[in-house]
Amino acid sequence: MMDGYLWARALHVISFISWMAGLLYLPRLYVYHCRQAPGSEASETFKVMERRLLRAIMNPAMIATFVFGGILIWYLGSEAWTMGWLHAKLALVVAMAVIHGYLAKWRKDFAADRNQRSETFYRVINEVPTILMIAIVILAVLKPF
Repeated sequence: MMDGYLWARALHVISFISWMAGLLYLPRLYVYHCRQAPGSEASETFKVMERRLLRAIMNPAMIATFVFGGILIWYLGSEAWTMGWLHAKLALVVAMAVIHGYLAKWRKDFAADRNQRSETFYRVINEVPTILMIAIVILAVLKPF
């Protein structure tokens, strides 16, 4: 039983790292995409990069993070739901998923040449996943409450 838990934990960490890589890189692509004229060759290249990053890496990594996280909770059993740190972590993971959803929406705006946001906006948004990740890791490792 412990081997299964350890494998699930390892795969959960790997998935989360992959998801975070995309959450940190996609807004950075948007920063550079903002500088390109709609329809230009560079803009079209960014569209391909953004779509592939979201569909081939971020979406599967997010799903895997949820699946392996759910398996970990299952291994912990009903006692897991009494752990305050877990509730806080899950709330932050939901916030991370919301950011993911907005990044996906903004990708569609870029794909249709409808982006209305500035380079500065995406620079600020780029920091949000980092802040959430720090809090999530602290909760998961230290289990402060």
